[in-house]
Amino acid sequence: MARILIAGCGDIGCRLGKQLSKQGHDVFGIRRSAGKVPSDIQPIEADLFAPLPDLPGPFDYVYYIVSAGAFNDIGYYRAYVLGLRNVIKALETQGFSDQIKRLFFISSSSVFTQNNGETVTEDSPTEGKNFASRRLLEAEELALNAPFPGTVVRFGGIYGPGRTYLIDMVLKGHAHCMEDVYSNRIHTEDAVGVLAHLLTVDPLEPVYIGVDNEPTLICDVYEWLAEQLSASVVEHNEPTENSRAQRGNKRLSNAKIRATGYTFKYPSFKEGYTALLEEINEDTEAESV
Repeated sequence: MARILIAGCGDIGCRLGKQLSKQGHDVFGIRRSAGKVPSDIQPIEADLFAPLPDLPGPFDYVYYIVSAGAFNDIGYYRAYVLGLRNVIKALETQGFSDQIKRLFFISSSSVFTQNNGETVTEDSPTEGKNFASRRLLEAEELALNAPFPGTVVRFGGIYGPGRTYLIDMVLKGHAHCMEDVYSNRIHTEDAVGVLAHLLTVDPLEPVYIGVDNEPTLICDVYEWLAEQLSASVVEHNEPTENSRAQRGNKRLSNAKIRATGYTFKYPSFKEGYTALLEEINEDTEAESV
């Protein structure tokens, strides 16, 4: 079994750590507050945005899973570039570089800027058209040029427990969608499943796209949710050229990750949101008892 370091034990990091621990791996997790790290994970209390303390290495694998605390350039720089640089430096200076088999950096599909409904693969061009995509691409370069092998996973929109934005918008009657615009998503359990699965893949590619099997028109997603929730009709808007460019309009392909043998638990938004809605209903019923 492997020794695994998770730098950034938020929602995805904690779920991943718990799953890997159940598989028998020794899992260590960095978080500012050690008390928020599940008991399945050995906590390391540290601030990723400052020089790191001595780490309990060596490690076989490292995951960097951090989200920006603010949607601005400094927030993205700190979360994706500075934090990753600090982790790589600590692993290198503390003498753990030679043992590390792979660094996994969790990025975003927002680095793809296609907006005409094209099918997008890992080989499609990326562009740093704004501060967010520029900082993500900068961090990807750090990960892929670290003193140990690196792999980047570019996730689409992650939804699941605690990530119910679309459901909330539909329920409040605030949902509106741009016609003929594709969206791409992945359920939390599959995001974690993909990351855990990659430990078993050999050889690994430098980049993988993490989305489910079915890119879907965003209006179709809203309309389906409205029907399930018996909610009001969703407002449809004709996208302007500017809004389409800002939001992106692409069909992300997950063919490469499926070719490694990963099978999605929730292959489309319908299976994923059905499970999520059932979970929400169960929680609501439990609270009312």
